[in-house]
This record gives sequence, structure tokens and C-alpha cells, in this order.
Amino acid sequence: MKKSLLTLTLGGLGIGITEFVMMGLLPDIAKDLSITIPQAGHLISAYALGVVIGAPLLVAIAGSYPPKKILMALMMMFVAFNALSAFSPDYTTMFIARLLAGLPHGAFFGVGSVVASRIADKGKEASAVSLMFAGLTIANVIGVPLGTFIGHNYSWRYTFVIIVVVGLITLLSLKLWMPALPATKDRDLKKELGFFKLPEAWLIILMIAIGTGGLFSWYSYIAPLLTDVSGFSADSITYILVLAGLGMLVGNFIGGKLADRFSPAKASVSLLIAMAVTLFIVHYISTNQVLSLVMTFITGAVAFALAAPIQMLMIKTAKGSEMLAASVSQASFNIGNALGAFLGGLPLAAGYDYTSPVWVGTLMALTGAVFAWMLIARNKRMALAV
Repeated sequence: MKKSLLTLTLGGLGIGITEFVMMGLLPDIAKDLSITIPQAGHLISAYALGVVIGAPLLVAIAGSYPPKKILMALMMMFVAFNALSAFSPDYTTMFIARLLAGLPHGAFFGVGSVVASRIADKGKEASAVSLMFAGLTIANVIGVPLGTFIGHNYSWRYTFVIIVVVGLITLLSLKLWMPALPATKDRDLKKELGFFKLPEAWLIILMIAIGTGGLFSWYSYIAPLLTDVSGFSADSITYILVLAGLGMLVGNFIGGKLADRFSPAKASVSLLIAMAVTLFIVHYISTNQVLSLVMTFITGAVAFALAAPIQMLMIKTAKGSEMLAASVSQASFNIGNALGAFLGGLPLAAGYDYTSPVWVGTLMALTGAVFAWMLIARNKRMALAV
């Protein structure tokens, strides 16, 4: 692996831990800050809101600077705001800290995706992008379980200190190993924002926000699904989530290779259909513990295989606006996070069992596949018209 790509993997690791570890730390944070669990849950929403706001905004502001400087500045923000989280004395401060910590998330992946595709060997651009997203999957395999363990047994604040340390190591690696790629010359922000006038752009945004929401309809309620339906003990959930993380790790690299071998659009539509099929299967096998474990791994793999193809699809669609578009895909992914969790919870609120969210996830994945198919059809029509 190129050292320059390793720096992006490290950044993805830190970002992945700070995003996903909150789910496991909610009871500890709620107890320490004297708030309710639902109030603590708002801290997750605050981070997602920060991603949606910061992704396009920071890239629009900083896009004229050299990529290395942008990435280092974003990682400095990451370190500062996670340090604020570690030392937050009350709920209000913690909410603000989480909102601010989310700001550099999408911009880092947006700029990092473009950088990875530029420094990659020809024909392996998507595989290079998948190396960056590997940090997110490693976070789910190692970082999140470790951070949750430390939070439960010592203090959740120590977990955020570890996140800060990862951020500082990333910052140092960026300074030492990231090549000084030139800034975009003669940048025209108004022209870049014209990306949002493209029908293709909105098809991709809808594909991501709705299609990847299928993952979160399943993943948001995986713990009660495994305990109440599959019959696993609560103590075993952490280890099963590691299994899901391993699936994500494997799927991430498979997705990169698929996008390189075929096309990002074809890989995206195929993987969204595959996600719908796996979620459909999950509904019917969840009462069997062995099959539940198998499908936890497979579903994690299929869902996260979408990361690199989606990012490359954005980059290839947005000629001249690559960084902005790639950051928007991250904002869309976080909208999918919130949308999947919300819609997946509706049948539960109506009194259905914990297998019902996967039906919602199946429909969301299929809807995403429809938008991907519409994009492919539109591109074919435009090619014939030329």
C-alpha cells in the first residue's frame, strides 16, 4: 500500500470510530451527563447534521487550496472538536462539540476520494478509494468495540482521548507522506455549484440517500433483532457487531474491484439489488442463530461494497466539481443514516416485531436501485444522442 493512501485510511479510522462508537456509549454518556437515553441519542443526530452541513460548505470554502493543506486543516478541526467532546462538562457543550466534530467528516472523505483517485495507478482508482473507506470498516471491527469496552469499564471520555490520538497520528502522516498535489487552477465556484443543476447529480443523491438507507434500517435495530428474535444474549452483541464489521471490511475491497472492472453505475445498481435480496433473506432466517450470523457477515459485506462505487460515480459525473460532489455523497450517506433509522422504526412503533425494519430496508434498497437504473438509462440516451 502507498504511504499516501495509508494516511487516508488512518483518517477514515478516526472518523469511523467517532461516528459509530456513540451507539455503544449512549448509556454511559447519559449517566455521566445526567440526561436521558433519548437526549443522548440527539448527540448522534447532531453529528449527522454536522456532516450534512460541513461536507459541501467546507469544500466550497477551501476548494481552491492544495488538497494536502485542506486535509490537514480538516484533521485539525477533527482533533480539536473531539478533544472538546472528551472534556465536555454538560449536555449543551457536548451537543455543540458533536455538531462541530461532524463538520470535517464529509469534506475529508470528499477531498480524500479525489486525492486517492489522482494518486492511484491507472485503472485502479476505485480500489484506491476503497482503501480510504477501509478505515471506516476497521473502525467497526476494532475501534468501536474497543472504544465501547473502555467507555463501559473506565470512562467514555477516555474513548474520545483515543480518537484524538488517532487524529494526531493522521495529521502527522499527512504532513510526512501525503504528496503536495497542486490546487485547482482558475477555480470557479459558481460553475462548480452548477453540478446541482444536473439531473444526474440528483439521481445519484437520491440513490445514496434512499438506497443506503436500507443498510441503516437493518443496522440501527440489529441489537434487538439478534436478542429478541435470534435469541442471542446481550453480552454477545459486541462480538456479533465485530462480525458485521469484518463483512464490511471484505465488502469494501470487493466493491472497489467491481467498480474498476465494470463501471461504478453498474456496480451500484447490482449491489443495491443484492442488498435488497440479503435483507429479504434476513427477515426469514433470523430465528436461526447460525444463519443469522452468516447473514450478518454477508449483509455487512454487500452494504459496504457500495462505498467506493458510489464515490467514484459522483467523481466521474461531476467533471470540474469532483471534490464538491464527492463531499455531497457523504452528506447524502448521512441523510440515508437518519432516514433509514427513522423509517425502519415506524413499523416498530406500529407494533410489528424486530424483523419489520428489514422490510423497510429492502424497499429502500430497491428504490435506490431504480434511481441507479434511471441514471444508467439516461447516460445511454445521452451517449446515443451525441
